[in-house]
Amino acid sequence: MDPVDDLLATMRIEDARYIRVEAHAPWGISFPPRHLARLILISGGSCRLDSDVLARPQRLQSNDSFLVRAGVGFTLRDADDSEILDCDDLAAQASGHLVRVGGDGEPTRILSTRFTFDAVAAEPLFALLPPLFRLPPDDASGELLRATFELIEHESSANRLGAGFVMGRWSDALFVQALRTCCADVGSGSVGWVAALRDPRLALAIQELHADLSRSWTVGELARTAGMSRSAFAMLFKERTGDTPLSYLTTWRMYRAKVLLRETPLSVQEIAVRVGYDTGTALSRAFSKREGVSPGTWRKTAGAPGQRVARSCLHQRSRPHQE
Repeated sequence: MDPVDDLLATMRIEDARYIRVEAHAPWGISFPPRHLARLILISGGSCRLDSDVLARPQRLQSNDSFLVRAGVGFTLRDADDSEILDCDDLAAQASGHLVRVGGDGEPTRILSTRFTFDAVAAEPLFALLPPLFRLPPDDASGELLRATFELIEHESSANRLGAGFVMGRWSDALFVQALRTCCADVGSGSVGWVAALRDPRLALAIQELHADLSRSWTVGELARTAGMSRSAFAMLFKERTGDTPLSYLTTWRMYRAKVLLRETPLSVQEIAVRVGYDTGTALSRAFSKREGVSPGTWRKTAGAPGQRVARSCLHQRSRPHQE
């Protein structure tokens, strides 16, 4: 099983939304930090991007796009001195999937999607990604993103039967496309499990491990899966992931246990068996060591605000025929 596929399924991407902003100079929009991820495409014109996570403001041109991690705020505007509106104030101006802002100057077209998903399940992936990632506009992934945005825009303007459903699925695809591009960049030169997937030997072992987290894996078994000696495998695994094979296994068992604690009524004993522990006591001991609290205590607080990525401030609930 591909661990990225497994994560995307477990994240349960839900309620992805799309909106088109027609901005005419002078204009500015602030997007305060929210518990959601956003993907932005500048489909026409240009603007300035500011964020606390950037060393300096960046100028965006047509076809530039970026993915923003949950909890990261940013501002888009046409010029340094343009008045900025909070995105909360734009909701009342929305007409379907279209928002118009600014004056009567040069136009900029912004296509925006935002995504709701289980932040607990997404933690292993988003912990590796930069808070704001600019996607390359000229490679195949950039072309694919723009083509998918165009499909969403076509559905939005046509307003045909089932348009809301189709747009939701295309928005899901956009998110996956953006994550794929981010992962390819992260895996190209950094340390982590995504980087390890670029090595065919490690990828095979990691896929087998994720296919059966409950199995009593040993370093020797994983090494044989990779076609390597035990010592060489352990050294390469540590070099690529920054972790030992068995510590890596424990980490993913804890992630899976948290998802099951939050999303199912299963007992700690039942969850323990599913994630590779003989008893609930053994799971509780490992869980408390990693998380600082017992599984039962964690379960009681797992529904706290922020665990599930919230709705975008730019979107109201659409009328039934649009949903």
